Amino acid sequence: MMLVDLSKIQPETAERLNALIAEFTGRSQQYYQRVFSHMMQAPGYRFTLNLAAALLGPVWFGARGLWSWFLGTLILDTLAFILVGMGLFGDLGREARQRAEQIAQTLDLRRQQIEAAEASGSASLANLERAAESLEAALAGAQEAARSADAGGAAYLFAGLLLLLLFRFGSAALANWTLEGQFARWRSDRSVASGWSKERLTLASLISVVVVVLSAMKFARPDAFPALNAFPTDANWQIIVGDGVQAVFDWTKTTGRGFFDGLTLGMRTLLDWIEVVLVGTPWPVVALVFFILAWLSGGARVAIFTAAALAYLGVLDFWEKAMTTIALLGAAALISITLGIPLGIFCARRPRVFAVVRPVLDFMQSMPSFVYLIPVVAFIGSGKPVGVVATMIFGSPPVIRFTVLGLQQVPATVREAAMAFGATPRYLLWRVDLPLARKTIMAGVNQTILLSLAMVVVASLIGAKGLGEDVLEALQFAAAGQGILAGLAILFCALILDRIVGGRK
Repeated sequence: MMLVDLSKIQPETAERLNALIAEFTGRSQQYYQRVFSHMMQAPGYRFTLNLAAALLGPVWFGARGLWSWFLGTLILDTLAFILVGMGLFGDLGREARQRAEQIAQTLDLRRQQIEAAEASGSASLANLERAAESLEAALAGAQEAARSADAGGAAYLFAGLLLLLLFRFGSAALANWTLEGQFARWRSDRSVASGWSKERLTLASLISVVVVVLSAMKFARPDAFPALNAFPTDANWQIIVGDGVQAVFDWTKTTGRGFFDGLTLGMRTLLDWIEVVLVGTPWPVVALVFFILAWLSGGARVAIFTAAALAYLGVLDFWEKAMTTIALLGAAALISITLGIPLGIFCARRPRVFAVVRPVLDFMQSMPSFVYLIPVVAFIGSGKPVGVVATMIFGSPPVIRFTVLGLQQVPATVREAAMAFGATPRYLLWRVDLPLARKTIMAGVNQTILLSLAMVVVASLIGAKGLGEDVLEALQFAAAGQGILAGLAILFCALILDRIVGGRK
């Protein structure tokens, strides 16, 4: 934003700027014209005090449409009012009195035991009497602590009022600065909130009263308002909703049995073929193929790293399980990439479709990985196909998102030039869009591979073989050394695939 000294610009320009300030502020126009003139003379923060903001606090920010500042100042004001409420009518000795009541109940029980011991002449009478004396001392201490806490209300009141004054002074010192920044944004974008809105004032006041009153009541008198301590609910609701979800799962599993059986068969067939290639082929041949692929894709450094990683897997007896893990990762990544890139291309060309797909991707990335196993196991069963499906769900979103992002970042001028020379849609996609978006798409592919790595151990919980079993056993038997070695083996498997697919950086 360009800062202007109103005293050094042309009168008509100053008049125009004052008119904009008046239109933006709505009320107290002369005050803000003077304040903004002072603040625009030099860049950065200029100290001023806004008395309205000092009196109203967060309500002033809300009425001005500064909702982020409203939330911050409301939290600080609420903290101060909580202390004030605790000082005025708070039950400060509540915890000490509860402890005293518990001690008193225990003391009554000991006294009953003492009476019974005196009547029977038990040898434990002396021990019971000593325990009763200790409880009496503890009871007296708890009662004294309760009285001391109740007498400390003045300190809470003073601290709350002091904090409230400090927070309101800070609000007054920041109010004009924040409003001037909003004025600068409003000049270039008239959708920015402006003026003094009665509707915003009412809403901000209502929110402030609800937050402050309920918070002060809850902390000052916890037992007086039970409704504030726990959300009003019914335990049966969870059972009813859970039964409904289970019924939906059962119906889907029954009606879609053919689909799920076909999916399982396809996943198992793909995994079996990949494992035949990686596990059944002599290990020198597999290692040589990986070395050559790494050399062709990433050069000498990637080839040397691949050779060292493969040597680590072989020397420490992780070779067969590593190949099984690479088969699981490779199958999941292959399916994710094969489906994800075309879907990303489709979403990039149709924003409405991406608006529907995006929440699904958010859900897939936000849901904890263990939760994926529940519906997948319910529909498919256990074993390697379940691990592939769960890994696909967890690893697919990055390649879709990065494909959309890469295609959206292709310069429009380049596409227009290609179309001006008669490029067909197919030529435009394969010869212009995808080459220019290649780096971004490959970043998504790499992310998909690395995220698939995170599901290896989780998949081992449902019968997926591989290095995840070793990590799981290490966790169960607290074998830290074996767990670290197996974890490094999983890491090397993912890095080998990542370096080969990523190529030269």
